Amino acid sequence: MIGWQPRRWRNKARGRSAGGTSSGRTGSGRTERFRCVCAFALGGQQETVSSMASLVAYEDSDSEAESEPAGSVDAAGQRRDSGDRVQPHGQDFAPGVLAGTRGTLPTEHGSCEDPAGQRLPLARLWRSPGSCPSQRLQWPRTEPQVTFPTSEPPRPSLCASHAPAGHVPWAAAHGKQMKLSWGTYDPPEPPLHARPKSEPPGKSGSSLHKKRPEDCIVPYTPKRLRHLQALSTETGKNKDAEAQGPLRAPRPLCTAPHVSEFIQPYLGTPYKETLISQRVLFYLRGHKGPVSSIQWCPVFSKSHLFLSASLDKTFKVWNAVDSGRCLQTYSLHSEAVRAARWSPCGQRVLTGGFDCALHLTDLETGTQVFSGQSNFRVTTLKFHPKDHNLFVCGGFSPEVKAWDVRAGKVVRSYKATIQQTLDILFLREGSEFLSSTDASSRDSADRTIIAWDFRSSAKISNQIFHERYTCPSLALHPREPVFLAQTNGNYLALFSAVWPYRMSRRRRYEGHKVEGYAVGCECSPDGDLLVTGSADGRVLLYCFRTASRARTLHGHTQACVGTTFHPVLPSVLATCSWEGDIKIWH
Repeated sequence: MIGWQPRRWRNKARGRSAGGTSSGRTGSGRTERFRCVCAFALGGQQETVSSMASLVAYEDSDSEAESEPAGSVDAAGQRRDSGDRVQPHGQDFAPGVLAGTRGTLPTEHGSCEDPAGQRLPLARLWRSPGSCPSQRLQWPRTEPQVTFPTSEPPRPSLCASHAPAGHVPWAAAHGKQMKLSWGTYDPPEPPLHARPKSEPPGKSGSSLHKKRPEDCIVPYTPKRLRHLQALSTETGKNKDAEAQGPLRAPRPLCTAPHVSEFIQPYLGTPYKETLISQRVLFYLRGHKGPVSSIQWCPVFSKSHLFLSASLDKTFKVWNAVDSGRCLQTYSLHSEAVRAARWSPCGQRVLTGGFDCALHLTDLETGTQVFSGQSNFRVTTLKFHPKDHNLFVCGGFSPEVKAWDVRAGKVVRSYKATIQQTLDILFLREGSEFLSSTDASSRDSADRTIIAWDFRSSAKISNQIFHERYTCPSLALHPREPVFLAQTNGNYLALFSAVWPYRMSRRRRYEGHKVEGYAVGCECSPDGDLLVTGSADGRVLLYCFRTASRARTLHGHTQACVGTTFHPVLPSVLATCSWEGDIKIWH
């Protein structure tokens, strides 16, 4: 049987048979080259590599095209050549050259014959796909011999054992290299379930996967959509946390039924003159994060109670007049508590935070009267001055929403083209309220401070503050129809509390620093003094009439963000800072 040969070889063979010419190459030259090949295969000296050039020339020569019958294989597995000489496997080149070779050699390829009559099998050297001499010679690799148990003989490659004569494998036809089994055993590819997770099917573990350029491109998402997606993710997490229940069940507040002895003398008399505080009465420590909100109880007989909210996810109730100790700590929020307000009755506390949750807690019974979930982070809360069942909340949203505690749902919504509401202030009788926003662009004069009608949700005026500063806090004067706005321009601005809400150009309270903090401000109960914090930790008191500085208190090492006067005691002042401490001044 004659193996398959290229067409140009067959044409040259026909020409030699017709003209009787030879290729001009002697048998001794071929024998010398084969000796070099054998020496290279056995890992001999490196100077035999130079014979590869002559070997490639020999591969393309006409002498390789001579097609002669291949030797037959007897029943014992030995090959018998045309000269009736039996040669065992591994003795085709020379005794002991390839004695360690195992497996059956393909016999469909022709072998060259030298002048001495010894056949030189080329099939042992043709290890390229399809065993075709037109490919480059693949030299035997010096791999360690693999041994197998006697119970399971080595399985030859399918391409070498079952391929018919003259067959070219599919991988060779497509230019891919395929290793034929020649004395070694290639283990089968592991099944899909046995591969590691990082190795995809059909790929080796050492191959690196290169991502396509289009897979690395992230589509652009507008800022508003990114904000909504983040809020939806946080809302989902908050719902899961709410389904599991509160973090800590509140307990009833243990307070004495009697009125504080320091407050009792001032209950029957009208408020007189506010005195300037000079020294620290109590130093309240207990919060592990910045204090965001402080407030005295609005009921005069319970005004010894003091409320503080912090970014450490808790809010506390203190006795800040008699003992200065913490009465109760509440952990109802899973994120920072940004706003906390006493109810006008003095029995409940409304809180909101960055977990988008709203809780109204009864301090006497320790139960939650109302629990709601907003769709934005809450930063400010205010009760309606007339209807105590209604409150307004704002935060990281263009909307301000009014909630009804009895129904437990939103009853009104106030929409504006803003991104965040910083503070809310109710005006006289609660029919109107103001909202300060974070709009500070060149054309933001209609969005910095907005006046709303509470019942109709309509804008009354949006041309109030015409300067390019945001207003983190608002405060109403107790006796005159004016309100104050803390600005990031490091000054307090004075506005009229009635339409058209004009700003006063004559009075401006300067000297403190805001620097981006939510620094609060407040008027004294008699309206003679103004108090404000500062980003450098100072506490400044101003005279309302003259806008002059009355006193500067150096109370905190970090930014002082909250200040409030006691509603009954004329000389008591409370301040809080960004480092988490609270000071009661007297």
